[in-house]
Amino acid sequence: MNDIKEITEALLKFRDEREWVQFHNPKDLALALNIEAGELLEAFLWKSSEQADMDQVKEELADVLAFALLLAEKYDFDVKQIILEKIGKNALKYPVAKSKGVAKKYTEL
Repeated sequence: MNDIKEITEALLKFRDEREWVQFHNPKDLALALNIEAGELLEAFLWKSSEQADMDQVKEELADVLAFALLLAEKYDFDVKQIILEKIGKNALKYPVAKSKGVAKKYTEL
């Protein structure tokens, strides 16, 4: 079993044991994902990257990833496939010759 599937199944078991599926519609999962991403940002607020509390970063990152996986599962998306597809699209937007070492949006290259 691959890691993503194993993690997703653990998340579903946790959710189902608590009868939370009723709350896990796509809209609310997307909202929760955004809220957790904000909490991840909070770990860095007014600090350098080195000053951030790594335990807090791990906790919030785990929440972000968990809600992302639950949302992908809700739509029956293959996480590996959609990420590889996105990398392919980004490769076209950001060709190495134009984007290497440059932090500009593809429309500015």
